[in-house]
Order: sequence, then C-alpha cells, then structure tokens
Amino acid sequence: MRGSLLVDHIGELVTNDGRDGDPLGIRRDAALLVEDGQVAWTGPARDAPAADRRIDAGGAAVLPGFVDSHAHLVFAGDRAAEFAARMAGEPYTGGGIRTTVGATRAASDDDLRATVGRLRAEMLRQGTTTVEIKSGYGLNVADEARSLRIAAEFTEDTTFLGAHVVPAEYADRPDDYVGMVCGPMLAAAAPYARWIDVFCERGAFDADHARAILACGQAAGLGVRLHANQLGPGPGVQLGVELGAASVDHCTHLTDADIDVLAGSETVATLLPGAEFSTRSPYPDARRLLDAGVTVALATDCNPGSSYTSSMPFCVALAVREMRMTPAEAVWAATAGGAAALRRTDVGRLTPGARADLIVLDAPSHLHLAYRPGVPLIRQVLHNGVPR
Repeated sequence: MRGSLLVDHIGELVTNDGRDGDPLGIRRDAALLVEDGQVAWTGPARDAPAADRRIDAGGAAVLPGFVDSHAHLVFAGDRAAEFAARMAGEPYTGGGIRTTVGATRAASDDDLRATVGRLRAEMLRQGTTTVEIKSGYGLNVADEARSLRIAAEFTEDTTFLGAHVVPAEYADRPDDYVGMVCGPMLAAAAPYARWIDVFCERGAFDADHARAILACGQAAGLGVRLHANQLGPGPGVQLGVELGAASVDHCTHLTDADIDVLAGSETVATLLPGAEFSTRSPYPDARRLLDAGVTVALATDCNPGSSYTSSMPFCVALAVREMRMTPAEAVWAATAGGAAALRRTDVGRLTPGARADLIVLDAPSHLHLAYRPGVPLIRQVLHNGVPR
C-alpha cells in the first residue's frame, strides 16, 4: 500500500545524519514521514504533518535498518559437526568450505533458492533490510553462475566469489583454476554480479593470484571486495587498498602499516565478529581501527561453516563486548558503516531522500541492542516503506 505513512511518538530516532558532532544524529520525541518508499521528513513529533496512515512507536527507539555487507547465503548442507569439533579444540583452517561445495553442486535450484529465502526472511525479522550475498560454493562455471542468478533474486548487491578456495579437482593446478576464474567463470558470473571478491589467505589465494583475479573483475566492470587478514597477517589489506576496494573484510590480524593505509583510504574495514565467536579465534581490535580514523562496518558473515548467524543485533553486542566499540559506534557500523562498505547512499540512514528502511525496537534506546544481548528487540520492520 502506497501513500504517506507517519511514524510518530518516537522516543529516540537514530538518523545517522552526523549533525551536531553526533554520528548517530539522534533526535528525541521525534516523528518520521514516509512517502513513495522514501523518507520525506523527520522532525519533532509536535510538528508532524498529516499522513494517510500512522504507526505509533509508543516512545520506542527507531533506527535505520541494518545493512549486512558480507553474507554467504547460497549453499546446501550442514556443518554442525565441524562447529562441534571446533568447540572441542580443533582449529579453524577454512578447509570445510570444500564440504559445502560438494553439497551445493548437488543441490537443485529450488533447494538453493529455499535456503536463501529462509535466511533472508530470518535476517529481515531481525532488522536487516539490506544484505550483500556472495557466491563461492559452486567453484565451477555453471554453479557459480547459478548461485549468483539465485542471489540476484533477493538483493542487488551480489558478489562473485569464484576465488573462495581452489576446488579439489584443481588442487594440484591452482594456476589453471585462476585462469578459469578470470576467463569463462567470470564471463558467466559477471551479468549477475555487482562485486568481485577473493579469499586472500594462506590455504586459499596468494597476493599475485588475488591481484590477477580482481584486476580481471575490475576490467569486467565489477567493484572490488576482499577477504583479508583473517587467519593471520598477510597482504590482503594492502592489496585491497591498492586496488581501491570498497571493503576489506575480517581484518583480524593487522600491522601498523595495514592500519595506516586503511586510514588514508576510502576502503572500509568490515569486521565479522560472528566468525571469531564461531571459531574461537581472536577478535579484531576495532578500537585500534577507529582511533586511527578508519571507517568500520559490521556484518554477519552468515555461512554454514564459520559463522552461521543471521543476526546483526548479535554482532552489535559482540562488537561492544569483545571488540571495544561503544554501542553508538557499533550501531553506526551496522547501518551507515555497512552502507559505506557497499558504496550505497540510499540506505543506512533515515534522512530525507533515503530509502524508508527502518526498525522499531521494543526498547527506548539503541543502547539496548548491546545492553540486552540475545533478546529479540525488533518490534517492527519497514522495508521500502512497507511494514514487514
């Protein structure tokens, strides 16, 4: 249903407009008008204009919808036993990706579509209104292309991750695999993708292979993203900044030089605390990044192996408890930060002209997202101005 919609009696409105030295742009006793799926006006509740319909927030907090800028939703199979083994002390190496590749290749389109739909609905219930979805569990021409085709049914931010790991059939021929990724696989995948990504890590792709793949993606018109510095120090962050990546993701093990180049660039550091939680690995030091002036985003890394969570509120709570972020910094990173990581200006904020993606909390303040971890605080979600 279109027409105007007024959300009023908002106790705390997070706009992310950055005015008055407050990155969250908090307005008290506020209201918000939606027209044609966009924010048309915000201001004091006493000045609220008339509208065709009304939602009474009842003094609760209203925030922009979460922007999850890193997720792997196109897959089949289950890796719960791998999780249990890690909890018993087995280290995480990324090797389980190949298990998911086998299951994904064997799955039907309908099965893959059902999994993406289930997880996307799960995310929406928890306040995520924008999500990036990667391929990466097909690792051949046909299955990478169909993964992206299915992902594109659910989001406009799709990422070609044919360079997730080298599949078993190319284990002794990594150069040949890179050639296929840069050639027929990229040609088949690019029509369905906005971004290209590489897992630049020991056991996956080195800097030379990553640079070659990303350069081919750029030549095909795709933007650059990069898995970097998750399992240990490495060249990923430096490479990402060199290539003008929108985002380098994980950033768990950073040198001073890595932080310096990030601080001097427009590349976002996207932190994925769900992965550290699920692998019992050290958390990134968000405080170190923020104090250096690096733009930070938070995302779930939702995937069946190393971070099987779809909950951005959970990641906000982890960021505050384990990564030394303030609640305000974590909320900004989960909304405006995610938008910056996707180079989007239409989401992650509640200001006139932005898409009307918002969440009403069952709480008076954004602080409760970290203050009450694990509690389902999302009372209502509007996506494109439509209640969901």
